[in-house]
Amino acid sequence: MHEITRRLAEFWRDGRGAAGMVPLHAPAFRGNEAAYLQDCIQTGWVSSVGAYVDRFEAMLADITGAAHAVAVVNGTAALQVCLYLAGVRPGDEVVVPSLTFVATANAVSHCGATCRFVDVEERTLGLDPARLDDHLARHRDRPIRAVVAMHTFGQPADLDGLAEVCADHGIALVEDAAESLGSLYKGRHTGNHGLVSSLSFNGNKIVTTGGGGAILTNDPALGKLAKHLTTTAKVPHPYRFDHDAVGWNYRLPNLNAALGCAQLEVLAEHVTAKRRLAEDYHAVFAGLEGVRIFRETPEARSNYWLAALLLERPDRALVERVIEEAAAAGIQCRPIWTPMHHLPMYRHCPRDALPVTDAIADRLINLPSSPAAV
Repeated sequence: MHEITRRLAEFWRDGRGAAGMVPLHAPAFRGNEAAYLQDCIQTGWVSSVGAYVDRFEAMLADITGAAHAVAVVNGTAALQVCLYLAGVRPGDEVVVPSLTFVATANAVSHCGATCRFVDVEERTLGLDPARLDDHLARHRDRPIRAVVAMHTFGQPADLDGLAEVCADHGIALVEDAAESLGSLYKGRHTGNHGLVSSLSFNGNKIVTTGGGGAILTNDPALGKLAKHLTTTAKVPHPYRFDHDAVGWNYRLPNLNAALGCAQLEVLAEHVTAKRRLAEDYHAVFAGLEGVRIFRETPEARSNYWLAALLLERPDRALVERVIEEAAAAGIQCRPIWTPMHHLPMYRHCPRDALPVTDAIADRLINLPSSPAAV
């Protein structure tokens, strides 16, 4: 057993007495979830109309500081609508990191647009502003309509740098904040620096609605349009079904929103638990040569959605060995996602050299990060 695995097993088995499989991430239900769901069932308001949807949106706006929050069925749908609101149409191009979950690239494809991959910086795992600026300067003739900044594992990207570059080039900044609910950049919640932003509430996120997402914006017109388009663009009327645009049936059901309301009530507790776990991991691996726990930058306060162990040098064989040994010990770890430019549907997309992305892919191991385990 490698020393990384030994320390990990000792931490969970001996230090915490964990029995059974230690999951990578599992939801924690310790509040009003059952009561709110039962209320939906008893009242019959289980679909996309109901008090919990409005309440969930109000809570999201309050927590994030965004002026408008629109709840939708999942994070991919949220990002797709964000891109549409930013003006992305078929034939356009969108800059995204290759080091991301496939949903980021898929949302671009669902708009009929093409991804352009730019490298990330190691200190944030997010898009590198300097590389982005260089890329946009060299491709001024291309129909690039938006840049998507993804906050990897809840670690805020360099939002000031990215916002400045996008402003200089007259291109919309969209935040994929799917993993960063509860994360701050210079004291301000992620999701407030772009024109529009998306959130995800999948079962493995820091809070869950089972499946769900949200669109955030501080633009009143875009907030109104987001809600209109995601509710089939229905024109308000007591009984007529008139629609004035091609919209989407993306409204979050009341049942899911009820679960989300209960989860948001304990978001601060989840963030505290995850940050404590990240510090514990830092102590566990302190002094072990060749590895380190990924830490937030000085300007950020991360939710540490997924804790990440970084090898100092690329070593795919060691990454896989540790994951397999940990699994044999009943501890679930995982590698980072396969970079988008290595996937068959995206490998022909235009891209810069991606040395940091490729190196991180062979150096990173995600560790168990459930708030329920702390």
